Amino acid sequence: MAEATIPVDLRNPGQVFACLGLMETAEILLGPAEGAYVWREGETAARFALAVAGDADPIREVISFLAAADAVALASRGATPGAKPLDTDRWTVPSVAFDNVDASIFPFEPPGSPAPLPVRLTAGGRAITITHWGDDAVLMGRDNVKFWAGSGGYPGAALARDALDLVKGLGANALASAAGDPFAVSAPQSSSFSFDWRRSYVPLDAGFSPNAHAAINMVGFPFVELLAAIGLENARPERPDRRNKLAYRYAVSSARLPTLFARAVLGGQSLGFPIRRFRIQLDWPGQEGQARCIIDSREE
Repeated sequence: MAEATIPVDLRNPGQVFACLGLMETAEILLGPAEGAYVWREGETAARFALAVAGDADPIREVISFLAAADAVALASRGATPGAKPLDTDRWTVPSVAFDNVDASIFPFEPPGSPAPLPVRLTAGGRAITITHWGDDAVLMGRDNVKFWAGSGGYPGAALARDALDLVKGLGANALASAAGDPFAVSAPQSSSFSFDWRRSYVPLDAGFSPNAHAAINMVGFPFVELLAAIGLENARPERPDRRNKLAYRYAVSSARLPTLFARAVLGGQSLGFPIRRFRIQLDWPGQEGQARCIIDSREE
């Protein structure tokens, strides 16, 4: 069995979601995975250990897959009968048609815009599909944890493509470095899924808007954003109050767990394992009811 460990900040929700994304991706690429958080009591600077059967380094395999992957949107006929099929051509993201009635491919109601169309990441004949941002809380019974709301309906497929472009073509030395600490890999990033709060800001609190200054380039963390999106495909943080869109809760465990149990723990279920719970505080960087951003995370 091969095992690899990386640094993780337990107070950074995006990094914790991304750890589950590492497990989900490793399981698709290499087979059943197990993961555990290793920490010192009272500290939030920790390490995440990922193990899979075989000899391949699971972190390196996942990073190599993302560095070579392309994004394709899964096009929809749209919510209106007879409407022109929705696609992402406007944002130069390739799209492929699929049957909306197949729940195994498209597990939510046909959308009214291209923004929430599912995206498929492909490389070397292998694929990972991300659909969670299209979930409807009423119909599906689970929160979609969609913090982004791109200008002009900028779709999730384009956000994924942009993040992939930032890591595509990493050389051998850069890949080796990224495999040792993927959550530290940064690059200028104009838009994101808003999972990593190191890039987040509220203009009213900051006193200015970086978007209004061409000389300022916001720095993001593409591996965190991509892996967090993958991590939320089969698990979600808890939203304690359905009326409050600005508070979530997640948990981590020091027990070595298979992916199935790790999903439940992320949502705050202890299942008898030792866990630590954290509460996320969000805010509106722009107009209320649109995009949200993480501004704080505290241990309960």
